[in-house]
Amino acid sequence: MKAIVVSEFGTPGVMNVTEIPLPEPGVGQVRVKIDAAGVNPVDSYIRAGMYPVLPSLPYTPGMDGAGTVDAVGPEANQWSVGDPVYLTRSVSGTYAEYAICQQDTLHRLPGDISADQGAAIGVPGGAAWRSLFDRGGARPGEKLLVHGASGSVGLFAIQLARMTGMEVFGTAGSQAGKTLVCKFGAFDTFNHRDEAYQEQLMAATAGKGFDLILEMLANVNLERDLEMLAPRGRIVIVGSRGRIEIDPRLTMGKETDIRGMSLFNSTLEEDKQIHAGLCGAIASGAVTPVINTVVPLEEAAAAHEKVLMDGNLGKMVLRP
Repeated sequence: MKAIVVSEFGTPGVMNVTEIPLPEPGVGQVRVKIDAAGVNPVDSYIRAGMYPVLPSLPYTPGMDGAGTVDAVGPEANQWSVGDPVYLTRSVSGTYAEYAICQQDTLHRLPGDISADQGAAIGVPGGAAWRSLFDRGGARPGEKLLVHGASGSVGLFAIQLARMTGMEVFGTAGSQAGKTLVCKFGAFDTFNHRDEAYQEQLMAATAGKGFDLILEMLANVNLERDLEMLAPRGRIVIVGSRGRIEIDPRLTMGKETDIRGMSLFNSTLEEDKQIHAGLCGAIASGAVTPVINTVVPLEEAAAAHEKVLMDGNLGKMVLRP
């Protein structure tokens, strides 16, 4: 079968399309014919060797994917050949024509969504749910700011928050991003490149601030976020690409919280709960996975470069 193989950590150029043997599912495992594989920033961090936990070399990248069950191993009795599924984790990597998964990490494609949309659920949908509910304690009626809302995690978060009954605001770095964020449910959206955007956001809350902020780039925005929190508000850090110096006293007067989030700290049981919620929300039509770009597997290196650029609107997907 055709697959991307990484033999050394490094630049996107270390990813090569290679013919490798078709893998066989083991005990409790399922083989999925991959119709679409999702590209996430974390995939590029791992490929570069800049992630706390790294796979053994050589390896095939990719956590997210969607397709149909192609074969089932011994004791993998939850699935049948032909079932339409999306993946949240993979044993063998999803940048390939086929992938091996533990049966508990598969979920039936909800509603009438496409395989491309299914490949856009796993990491961004899971991160949005865990940030909002498991770490953020989101509640109906609260004011939420998604700081950097036009990416795949932000768009999931906007929709889930509206479904929950929150008052939702977002930021984006372009007019196209602002339009997309409003289309998917934000009450109002602001350009975080505008020097006055912080004052505009505070004015939108009548000076009261936000109960919860989801932060996609903490090394740039964290201190501003602290200034915009309401009393006893919470910040959940979803992403950061460096260090930042802040004044800890900003947390004291209003007794606010800074909370980290890593989707990969979730247990298997937590993952099941997350994706039961996501599948229900998608099947009901309350949430829609948003696709940015679909490219062939051979363009995986270019996709890894683009996924780290500013201004991505939704999820990038590879097709084997």
